Amino acid sequence: MKPSIPKGTRDFSPEEVNKRNFIFDTIREVFVRYGYQPIETPAMENLSTLTGKYGEEGDKLLFKVLNNGDFLAKADEEALDARDSSKLIPSISKRGLRYDLTVPFARFVVMRQHEVTFPFKRYQIQPVWRADRPQKGRYQEFYQCDVDVVGSDSLVYEAELAQIYDEVFAKLGMKVAIKINNRKVLAGIAEAAGISDSFMDMTISIDKLDKIGMEGVEKEMAGRDIPDSAIEKVKTILEAESIEELKPLLANSATGLKGIEELETVFDYLGIGESTNDIVFDITLARGLSYYTGCIFEVEAKGVKMGSIGGGGRYDDLTGVFGMPGTSGVGVSFGAERIFDVMEELKLFPLDSAIQLKVVFLSFDEASHRYAFRCLRKVRAAGINAEIYPEPTKMGKQFKYVDKRNAPHAIVIGSDEMASGKLAFKNMKTGEQESLSLEEIIERLRG
Repeated sequence: MKPSIPKGTRDFSPEEVNKRNFIFDTIREVFVRYGYQPIETPAMENLSTLTGKYGEEGDKLLFKVLNNGDFLAKADEEALDARDSSKLIPSISKRGLRYDLTVPFARFVVMRQHEVTFPFKRYQIQPVWRADRPQKGRYQEFYQCDVDVVGSDSLVYEAELAQIYDEVFAKLGMKVAIKINNRKVLAGIAEAAGISDSFMDMTISIDKLDKIGMEGVEKEMAGRDIPDSAIEKVKTILEAESIEELKPLLANSATGLKGIEELETVFDYLGIGESTNDIVFDITLARGLSYYTGCIFEVEAKGVKMGSIGGGGRYDDLTGVFGMPGTSGVGVSFGAERIFDVMEELKLFPLDSAIQLKVVFLSFDEASHRYAFRCLRKVRAAGINAEIYPEPTKMGKQFKYVDKRNAPHAIVIGSDEMASGKLAFKNMKTGEQESLSLEEIIERLRG
């Protein structure tokens, strides 16, 4: 059998895992400093938890898990005979792989509402799955790094999340544009165009703007039975480049003006010129997920062609569907896979991010091999990543291993080194070799 992996998934080498951990550690450090606490949820959720939360497009991308055992035993025979998958699924599948981390978080909050302290600030770094068509920057299995706060309407959290985006990407060395809009503004556009009943159709269409362009969006809306006059009105409003330009266009929409007020509050919190990256208003930002109700975010990397590398927003009543109404939340997510791809393409990883191994012990014979092993324990106890070549074979073979492991140093031990206590400490990059005591080597490696 030829080994393979499913489309849309990836293996990661040790070097790549170290680089990914650099991303995760950077993100986690900022999350913790802002007061967010970690949680984890299962890879599988009940399908009833997941369906109906992501809009029609999202529901199509859910991975369903077949029921245990003979999953056809209780299958809807009529649906099976008719090959009607939508009617068949409820009878053969009760669970699905999580599509994101936000809906499971809402379910978690409701189930543990008497245990957590509100406002509850949590972060979560786990994989999610989407049955999307694999392409550059788009995978069927990928990690999300989410940070959310639930139990408060305060817009200070929107400003805080924008700061988190700014700080994380500054630490990663990435230049990004952090885009902000508000779903109430989008609702105001639909109201101004006289298509409030087609709000979701309009939003789904606008959300595809960066992929299909304005002409494609117009065709998409027309295909969803939105009148030509309304399409022209929407197009005109979307040309507004600032909040000030937008105000008169939504003057007759109380909902739209409320969205503008919220945006102004967030930008007032953030101040002007206090961020490393650009934090900008973008009226064309839509975010297709149906649970967003207020400010929405999206992050775009500069200097490379890639889809969004982060996004999120305010959701006023996501917990309501689980029996806990009136609990507002807001959160954003970092797309770790795309961030990794961007950093690889732009060569932004620190040179030492993948150098975890600092030194390898080499030996000439069995006696020095055992001596080296005892020294190795002391080096590791000092907090230095080290290993030993497994046998005292030809020295050329041992040094070749050190090169392939990208270890910056080697310690060579033979009978002379054992007798004197001075070990041969070799810099693998320069070729320089010194005779040092183990204590001196430890201090050198720490430095």
